[in-house]
Amino acid sequence: MSLRDVLFGKWLASSEEEHQRVGTIAAIPMLGLDALGSAAYGPEAALTLLLPLGVLGLRYILPISLLIIVLLYLVYLSYRQTIAAYPTGGGSYTVARRNLGVSFGLLAAAALLLDYILVVAIGISAGIGALVSALPVLQPYTLTLCLMMLAFIALVNLRGVRESGVVFILPTYLFVATLFAVLTIGVSKTLVSHGAPTPAVPLPHLPAAAGTASLWLLLQSFASGCTAMTGVEAISNGVTAFREPRAIRAQRTLTAVILVLIVLLAGIAYLVRAYGIGATEPGRAGYESVLSQLVAAVVGRGVFY
Repeated sequence: MSLRDVLFGKWLASSEEEHQRVGTIAAIPMLGLDALGSAAYGPEAALTLLLPLGVLGLRYILPISLLIIVLLYLVYLSYRQTIAAYPTGGGSYTVARRNLGVSFGLLAAAALLLDYILVVAIGISAGIGALVSALPVLQPYTLTLCLMMLAFIALVNLRGVRESGVVFILPTYLFVATLFAVLTIGVSKTLVSHGAPTPAVPLPHLPAAAGTASLWLLLQSFASGCTAMTGVEAISNGVTAFREPRAIRAQRTLTAVILVLIVLLAGIAYLVRAYGIGATEPGRAGYESVLSQLVAAVVGRGVFY
């Protein structure tokens, strides 16, 4: 096998194009991975902005998350219509260009390019942040690990959309299934304990408030928490990757991804408040991601963690 085949996969004839199309099950990790993965860093982004409020900041995370979920639902309704109206792929550029003109289309395209770069940067950072949280000894090598992961993802994506999606099927469904399990266990413990569950392991201490909850601070927290919506547009952009009927399959995939994401965001916000989990300073010694704290608080640091 040549190096070219290793990097790009085997040559495909035009007649094989239809066999490269996917259904809903494969499309969820292929096109919905960015959106689903944002559950790992969206709530933390909001909590990080609330650090000056200390323990008092926890009272705001649930209403902020509910507002983000409402906005996410509105975006979902918009993209469902976009998929139906543009079954050949209706990203922000296509919609803006056809309805508002070339200038607005280019503006939307530029914004989307920046968005894609930030999705990759934030997603990789959150993933390595999770690794560092589990293995603090790796913290000095955070940047190196991020660059290695970036190279790996680039290498995988050279083989094409379908092949790269297949690689991420198992990790995506494993992530969603295990996080659902944690949320189910955590909510059950919270209800049994009448809203005051006992963490399975000690959690980082939340300091007293060092500031007041100004409207500007809460708006900043909301804006940062909206990173939980990154990647939602990918399904609308990739309608042509689906088998016929493309639009219907794309809408089903979008619905499934949004429903799962809403449950994850709501569950994380609820348990973060119930267990008293706050963000830690990114990049500092002792950093631990919110998701790592949550899993440890619910099930401990054993094999499941």
